[in-house]
Amino acid sequence: MKLRCERDSLLEALALASRAGSGRSSGPGTPAGTRLALSSDRLEVTGTDQDLTISTQVPVAGSVDGVVVAPGRLLTDIVRALEPGAVVLQGDEDELHVSGGRSEFMLRVYRPGDFPQPAPPGSSSVRLVTAGLAEGLRQVVRAASSENYRPVLTGVLMAAEGGGIRLVATDSYRLAVKDLPGAQGVLAGDQRVLVPSRALSELQRLLSSDATSVEVHLGAHDVRFDVGQVRVVARLIEGEFPPYRQLIPFNYPNKLVIGRQAFLDAVHRVRLMAREPAAREAPTPVRVSLGSEMVQLSVITNEVGQAVEEVDAKYEGEEMTIAFNPQFLAEGVDAIGGDEVLLEAQDPVKPVTLKGVDKPDYLYLLMPVKVV
Repeated sequence: MKLRCERDSLLEALALASRAGSGRSSGPGTPAGTRLALSSDRLEVTGTDQDLTISTQVPVAGSVDGVVVAPGRLLTDIVRALEPGAVVLQGDEDELHVSGGRSEFMLRVYRPGDFPQPAPPGSSSVRLVTAGLAEGLRQVVRAASSENYRPVLTGVLMAAEGGGIRLVATDSYRLAVKDLPGAQGVLAGDQRVLVPSRALSELQRLLSSDATSVEVHLGAHDVRFDVGQVRVVARLIEGEFPPYRQLIPFNYPNKLVIGRQAFLDAVHRVRLMAREPAAREAPTPVRVSLGSEMVQLSVITNEVGQAVEEVDAKYEGEEMTIAFNPQFLAEGVDAIGGDEVLLEAQDPVKPVTLKGVDKPDYLYLLMPVKVV
């Protein structure tokens, strides 16, 4: 393999592909390897850890086609360190030479045959407009768990619902539900799949750019998203997603309407007084006191001090104080669309829901925390 290309274009592709590896082994003999496949004037750069694969294409000046699997993180660091301008890559089954400016590096490479290949895509595909999907992922992915002790909670449920798609995620402390009524054709009937939240985070990142649509291929065990020149392939999570509908109360006697930005800013300010929790220790809660014409937020720590702030609001119901994990509360308010947030509560110990006023397509359910 031999090619010449611009450093910045190559670096962007390497950095993107390496996000799939995350430092983990991608197969026997290929620890966090990145696959470089040159065909004519197109270089395909691929990274994988078997559960997630990201590949993208870069226009280059190719002279000798071929495939090389190089140490992904090291190659990315080397290209980043080179001076701006042209970079030359030349490699075979034993080594890869990287040169740019007056610098030259030689890297030992891995056997291309050991690099895992993703499963072929499903026979059916559908193209979705990205605007609604990007916003839905932003709202839902944050609620998925980052802990692997319960794999099903690290995924986002995609379920056919009302002629569209419903996205659901929970880490057992909070729940996010988003309906995408226009996203038809991806799932059939009552079909449900669990997509790793990590893959959808990468998809969300891609959709935040200038992409206007995404092509979705759903297979028996994998899902593939094509966005421009970038391809994201994820292995579906096996297991039964929790029966989330049972967690959502049907009736809330206490209702609060509050300005979204004012509420969010107040949460950010008072949580400055919350001490950093030690490992396996709960964070300092933020107390939300509900009254008829205002909401009082407070954080109290014996070691640091306390913060109190009042925010104008409209409230109907019994006066009460509910305590929350401040990060989870802030992320829920941030996810809401519109200018006003509707907070609905039953009592200080049962889950509350956050919605946008007159925006029924998204719901964020949050468990209170106990305070003494």
